[in-house]
Amino acid sequence: MKPIRMALTKGRLEKDTLKLFEKIGIDCEPLKNKGRKLIIPLDNNKIEVILAKSPDVITYIENGVCDLGVVGRDTILEKGGSFYEISDLGFGRCKFCLATKKDSDFFKGHRKKTIATKYPNVARNYFDKQDMDVRIIKIEGSVELAPLLDLADAIVDIVETGSTLKENGLVVIKEVTDVSARLIANTASLKLRKQEIEDLVYRLEKAKEELND
Repeated sequence: MKPIRMALTKGRLEKDTLKLFEKIGIDCEPLKNKGRKLIIPLDNNKIEVILAKSPDVITYIENGVCDLGVVGRDTILEKGGSFYEISDLGFGRCKFCLATKKDSDFFKGHRKKTIATKYPNVARNYFDKQDMDVRIIKIEGSVELAPLLDLADAIVDIVETGSTLKENGLVVIKEVTDVSARLIANTASLKLRKQEIEDLVYRLEKAKEELND
């Protein structure tokens, strides 16, 4: 039987996922010391892990080369796609927020506002729901710079502690939505390998509950 192939988002989500793996008794040393390997077998070859950037996790799942993936809800909201969202894994928690310069009144006046963000689709969807017509500028780097340089009236960005905003004289004026790590599945895999996937998900869910106790 071929292994279940999982795509993990590199970095913090990867590390938190490994904690779940270890909690259910999977030896993660091959992943921690992978060298140049791109596909890493775990759990006596029952699982294969691929480490990827978050948008690529969704691409691999959509195209059926991976059965399961761990990715942040921020990427899901921004990229979208055709897959099944199985579970909120409970880690990587933060929020999408609307922030602007301290003491500025973002909602005052009728001038069309400019929003800077790394997540234009998230921002557009939010302002469409508010019936606000805004101009959106995509920023790849430190989005906090945009209001400071008067490039934008406000930003939509992920906020965890808020310390970067505070240090740069910015404040949150609206919380847009919550974000956390999600377990997603290829829709065909979920039908063809239903029992295997359900068994693994059950173990991961139980481990999540134990770690959160």
